[in-house]
Amino acid sequence: MTLSASYNKNTIDPAPFVGRVSGVLFDIDETLVDFVAAMKDAMVLASSALLPGCTDAGWDDFSALYMADPQRYYDRYVAGEFTFHQQRGLRARVVFDKLGVDFSADTEAQWIADFEAAQPRSIRAFADVVPLLDALDAAGIPCGAVSNNVHDYQRAKLDQAGLARIAVLVGIDTVGVAKPNPAIFLEGCRQLGTVPEETLYVGDNFMLDGVGAVCAGLSSVWLNRDSVPAPGALGVGSDVLDGIQEVLTLAEVGVMLGLPAPARLM
Repeated sequence: MTLSASYNKNTIDPAPFVGRVSGVLFDIDETLVDFVAAMKDAMVLASSALLPGCTDAGWDDFSALYMADPQRYYDRYVAGEFTFHQQRGLRARVVFDKLGVDFSADTEAQWIADFEAAQPRSIRAFADVVPLLDALDAAGIPCGAVSNNVHDYQRAKLDQAGLARIAVLVGIDTVGVAKPNPAIFLEGCRQLGTVPEETLYVGDNFMLDGVGAVCAGLSSVWLNRDSVPAPGALGVGSDVLDGIQEVLTLAEVGVMLGLPAPARLM
Protein backbone atom coordinates (compact mmCIF):
# COMPACT_ATOMS: atom_id res chain seq x y z
CA MET A 1 0.00 0.00 0.00
CA THR A 2 1.06 3.60 -0.39
CA LEU A 3 0.44 6.75 1.58
CA SER A 4 -1.15 9.82 0.06
CA ALA A 5 -0.18 13.35 1.01
CA SER A 6 -2.83 13.20 3.73
CA TYR A 7 -1.55 9.77 4.80
CA ASN A 8 -4.63 7.86 3.68
CA LYS A 9 -3.83 4.29 2.77
CA ASN A 10 -4.66 3.40 -0.81
CA THR A 11 -5.02 0.05 -2.52
CA ILE A 12 -2.45 -0.38 -5.27
CA ASP A 13 -0.75 -3.03 -7.33
CA PRO A 14 0.22 -5.72 -4.77
CA ALA A 15 3.56 -6.25 -6.52
CA PRO A 16 4.71 -2.74 -7.48
CA PHE A 17 8.42 -3.55 -7.67
CA VAL A 18 8.37 -6.54 -10.03
CA GLY A 19 11.03 -6.04 -12.69
CA ARG A 20 12.05 -2.68 -11.19
CA VAL A 21 14.40 -3.66 -8.35
CA SER A 22 17.89 -5.08 -8.74
CA GLY A 23 19.00 -4.61 -5.12
CA VAL A 24 17.60 -4.01 -1.63
CA LEU A 25 19.05 -1.92 1.19
CA PHE A 26 17.79 -2.17 4.76
CA ASP A 27 17.88 -0.07 7.88
CA ILE A 28 19.11 -2.15 10.84
CA ASP A 29 17.61 -1.18 14.21
CA GLU A 30 13.93 -2.10 14.50
CA THR A 31 13.97 -3.22 10.85
CA LEU A 32 16.32 -6.20 10.88
CA VAL A 33 17.23 -6.32 14.56
CA ASP A 34 14.86 -6.16 17.55
CA PHE A 35 16.94 -3.42 19.08
CA VAL A 36 14.37 -2.14 21.58
CA ALA A 37 14.14 -5.56 23.22
CA ALA A 38 17.93 -5.86 23.34
CA MET A 39 18.24 -2.38 24.83
CA LYS A 40 15.67 -3.15 27.53
CA ASP A 41 17.41 -6.40 28.49
CA ALA A 42 20.73 -4.58 28.77
CA MET A 43 19.18 -1.75 30.80
CA VAL A 44 17.76 -4.23 33.31
CA LEU A 45 21.09 -5.99 33.74
CA ALA A 46 23.04 -2.72 34.03
CA SER A 47 20.54 -1.02 36.36
CA SER A 48 19.33 -3.76 38.73
CA ALA A 49 21.79 -2.87 41.51
CA LEU A 50 20.67 0.78 41.34
CA LEU A 51 16.96 -0.06 41.28
CA PRO A 52 16.40 -3.05 43.55
CA GLY A 53 12.83 -4.23 43.56
CA CYS A 54 11.92 -2.56 40.28
CA THR A 55 8.85 -4.21 38.79
CA ASP A 56 8.33 -5.31 35.19
CA ALA A 57 6.14 -2.25 34.67
CA GLY A 58 8.89 -0.11 36.13
CA TRP A 59 11.43 -1.51 33.71
CA ASP A 60 9.02 -0.86 30.85
CA ASP A 61 8.81 2.78 31.95
CA PHE A 62 12.60 2.99 32.33
CA SER A 63 13.12 1.63 28.83
CA ALA A 64 10.42 3.83 27.31
CA LEU A 65 11.92 7.03 28.72
CA TYR A 66 15.44 6.05 27.71
CA MET A 67 14.35 5.23 24.16
CA ALA A 68 12.21 8.38 23.90
CA ASP A 69 15.42 10.38 24.42
CA PRO A 70 13.63 13.69 25.12
CA GLN A 71 16.88 15.67 24.97
CA ARG A 72 17.70 14.14 21.56
CA TYR A 73 21.12 13.03 22.77
CA TYR A 74 21.36 10.31 20.13
CA ASP A 75 20.56 12.69 17.28
CA ARG A 76 23.11 15.10 18.71
CA TYR A 77 25.68 12.28 18.78
CA VAL A 78 24.94 11.60 15.12
CA ALA A 79 25.48 15.32 14.46
CA GLY A 80 28.89 15.09 16.16
CA GLU A 81 28.09 16.90 19.43
CA PHE A 82 28.77 13.89 21.69
CA THR A 83 30.66 10.60 21.54
CA PHE A 84 28.69 7.37 21.42
CA HIS A 85 29.42 6.57 25.06
CA GLN A 86 28.59 10.11 26.15
CA GLN A 87 25.12 9.95 24.62
CA ARG A 88 24.61 6.55 26.27
CA GLY A 89 25.41 7.96 29.71
CA LEU A 90 23.46 11.18 29.18
CA ARG A 91 20.32 9.30 28.22
CA ALA A 92 20.65 7.06 31.27
CA ARG A 93 21.19 10.11 33.49
CA VAL A 94 17.84 11.55 32.35
CA VAL A 95 16.08 8.41 33.60
CA PHE A 96 17.96 8.11 36.89
CA ASP A 97 17.50 11.81 37.63
CA LYS A 98 13.75 11.42 37.11
CA LEU A 99 13.79 8.47 39.51
CA GLY A 100 15.83 10.38 42.09
CA VAL A 101 18.75 7.95 41.91
CA ASP A 102 22.30 9.24 42.40
CA PHE A 103 24.22 8.76 39.15
CA SER A 104 27.77 9.90 39.84
CA ALA A 105 30.47 9.92 37.19
CA ASP A 106 31.86 6.63 38.53
CA THR A 107 28.40 5.09 38.59
CA GLU A 108 27.78 6.27 35.06
CA ALA A 109 31.05 4.77 33.80
CA GLN A 110 30.21 1.42 35.42
CA TRP A 111 26.66 1.53 34.06
CA ILE A 112 27.91 2.09 30.52
CA ALA A 113 30.43 -0.75 30.84
CA ASP A 114 27.79 -3.14 32.21
CA PHE A 115 25.32 -2.08 29.51
CA GLU A 116 27.82 -2.58 26.68
CA ALA A 117 28.76 -6.02 28.03
CA ALA A 118 25.14 -7.11 28.32
CA GLN A 119 23.60 -5.79 25.13
CA PRO A 120 25.29 -8.07 22.56
CA ARG A 121 23.91 -11.14 24.35
CA SER A 122 20.35 -9.96 23.61
CA ILE A 123 20.73 -8.97 19.95
CA ARG A 124 18.29 -10.95 17.82
CA ALA A 125 16.90 -10.63 14.30
CA PHE A 126 13.14 -10.32 13.90
CA ALA A 127 11.51 -13.58 12.86
CA ASP A 128 10.60 -12.27 9.40
CA VAL A 129 14.16 -11.29 8.45
CA VAL A 130 15.91 -14.54 7.54
CA PRO A 131 13.04 -15.85 5.37
CA LEU A 132 13.10 -12.64 3.34
CA LEU A 133 16.89 -12.75 2.99
CA ASP A 134 16.60 -16.36 1.86
CA ALA A 135 14.00 -15.30 -0.71
CA LEU A 136 16.22 -12.50 -1.99
CA ASP A 137 19.19 -14.88 -2.25
CA ALA A 138 17.08 -17.38 -4.17
CA ALA A 139 15.98 -14.64 -6.57
CA GLY A 140 19.54 -13.39 -7.06
CA ILE A 141 18.75 -9.97 -5.58
CA PRO A 142 21.69 -8.59 -3.56
CA CYS A 143 21.07 -6.79 -0.29
CA GLY A 144 22.91 -4.53 2.12
CA ALA A 145 22.33 -2.13 4.99
CA VAL A 146 22.54 1.63 5.54
CA SER A 147 22.49 2.74 9.16
CA ASN A 148 22.60 5.91 11.25
CA ASN A 149 25.33 4.51 13.44
CA VAL A 150 29.01 3.76 12.95
CA HIS A 151 30.04 0.88 10.72
CA ASP A 152 31.94 -1.32 13.17
CA TYR A 153 29.26 -1.14 15.87
CA GLN A 154 26.56 -2.13 13.39
CA ARG A 155 28.76 -4.79 11.81
CA ALA A 156 29.10 -6.50 15.18
CA LYS A 157 25.34 -6.19 15.70
CA LEU A 158 24.51 -7.83 12.38
CA ASP A 159 26.96 -10.64 13.02
CA GLN A 160 25.60 -11.23 16.52
CA ALA A 161 22.07 -11.38 15.09
CA GLY A 162 23.08 -14.09 12.63
CA LEU A 163 23.02 -11.73 9.66
CA ALA A 164 26.67 -11.92 8.62
CA ARG A 165 25.55 -12.59 5.05
CA ILE A 166 24.75 -8.87 4.75
CA ALA A 167 28.21 -7.88 3.57
CA VAL A 168 27.43 -4.37 2.31
CA LEU A 169 27.09 -2.00 5.27
CA VAL A 170 27.27 1.78 5.21
CA GLY A 171 27.51 3.68 8.50
CA ILE A 172 27.58 7.36 9.32
CA ASP A 173 31.37 7.23 9.47
CA THR A 174 31.55 5.77 5.96
CA VAL A 175 30.62 9.00 4.20
CA GLY A 176 30.48 11.45 7.09
CA VAL A 177 26.73 12.08 6.90
CA ALA A 178 23.57 10.47 8.26
CA LYS A 179 20.14 9.69 6.89
CA PRO A 180 18.21 11.43 5.41
CA ASN A 181 21.20 12.93 3.55
CA PRO A 182 21.09 11.42 0.04
CA ALA A 183 24.83 10.69 0.10
CA ILE A 184 24.52 7.84 2.57
CA PHE A 185 21.83 6.11 0.49
CA LEU A 186 23.82 6.62 -2.69
CA GLU A 187 26.91 5.10 -1.09
CA GLY A 188 24.83 2.06 -0.24
CA CYS A 189 23.80 1.78 -3.89
CA ARG A 190 27.41 2.20 -5.01
CA GLN A 191 28.64 -0.57 -2.74
CA LEU A 192 25.74 -2.82 -3.69
CA GLY A 193 26.46 -2.22 -7.38
CA THR A 194 23.01 -0.91 -8.23
CA VAL A 195 21.65 2.40 -9.49
CA PRO A 196 19.29 4.29 -7.16
CA GLU A 197 16.24 3.98 -9.39
CA GLU A 198 16.60 0.17 -9.29
CA THR A 199 17.26 -0.02 -5.54
CA LEU A 200 14.65 -0.53 -2.81
CA TYR A 201 15.21 0.82 0.68
CA VAL A 202 13.33 -0.65 3.65
CA GLY A 203 13.29 1.01 7.06
CA ASP A 204 11.14 1.70 10.10
CA ASN A 205 11.57 5.49 10.35
CA PHE A 206 9.05 7.31 8.17
CA MET A 207 11.09 10.48 7.71
CA LEU A 208 14.70 9.25 7.80
CA ASP A 209 14.08 6.05 5.86
CA GLY A 210 10.87 6.54 3.92
CA VAL A 211 11.16 10.17 2.86
CA GLY A 212 14.97 10.11 2.81
CA ALA A 213 15.18 7.19 0.40
CA VAL A 214 12.65 8.66 -2.04
CA CYS A 215 14.48 11.99 -2.02
CA ALA A 216 17.71 10.13 -2.83
CA GLY A 217 16.07 8.53 -5.87
CA LEU A 218 15.43 5.07 -4.43
CA SER A 219 12.18 3.18 -4.13
CA SER A 220 11.03 3.20 -0.51
CA VAL A 221 9.15 0.96 1.90
CA TRP A 222 8.22 2.13 5.37
CA LEU A 223 8.15 -0.84 7.76
CA ASN A 224 5.44 0.07 10.26
CA ARG A 225 5.59 -2.93 12.61
CA ASP A 226 3.41 -1.27 15.25
CA SER A 227 0.83 0.05 12.78
CA VAL A 228 1.15 3.62 14.04
CA PRO A 229 -0.15 6.64 12.12
CA ALA A 230 2.34 8.23 9.75
CA PRO A 231 3.88 11.35 11.31
CA GLY A 232 3.32 14.82 9.97
CA ALA A 233 5.64 15.74 7.14
CA LEU A 234 5.44 19.48 6.72
CA GLY A 235 7.24 20.68 3.62
CA VAL A 236 7.35 17.22 2.03
CA GLY A 237 5.66 17.16 -1.38
CA SER A 238 2.88 14.79 -2.32
CA ASP A 239 5.11 13.29 -5.03
CA VAL A 240 7.53 12.15 -2.32
CA LEU A 241 4.84 10.90 0.04
CA ASP A 242 3.12 8.99 -2.76
CA GLY A 243 6.42 7.22 -3.43
CA ILE A 244 6.49 5.58 0.01
CA GLN A 245 4.98 2.12 0.30
CA GLU A 246 3.89 0.92 3.75
CA VAL A 247 4.10 -2.63 5.11
CA LEU A 248 3.51 -4.13 8.54
CA THR A 249 5.96 -7.02 8.15
CA LEU A 250 8.90 -7.89 5.95
CA ALA A 251 6.83 -10.72 4.50
CA GLU A 252 5.00 -8.10 2.46
CA VAL A 253 8.24 -6.93 0.87
CA GLY A 254 8.65 -10.31 -0.80
CA VAL A 255 5.14 -9.99 -2.19
CA MET A 256 5.87 -6.49 -3.49
CA LEU A 257 8.96 -7.82 -5.25
CA GLY A 258 6.92 -10.61 -6.82
CA LEU A 259 9.13 -13.33 -5.37
CA PRO A 260 8.00 -16.89 -6.10
CA ALA A 261 5.42 -18.09 -3.64
CA PRO A 262 7.58 -20.88 -2.15
CA ALA A 263 10.25 -18.32 -1.29
CA ARG A 264 7.97 -15.88 0.43
CA LEU A 265 7.72 -15.64 4.18
CA MET A 266 4.37 -17.09 5.20
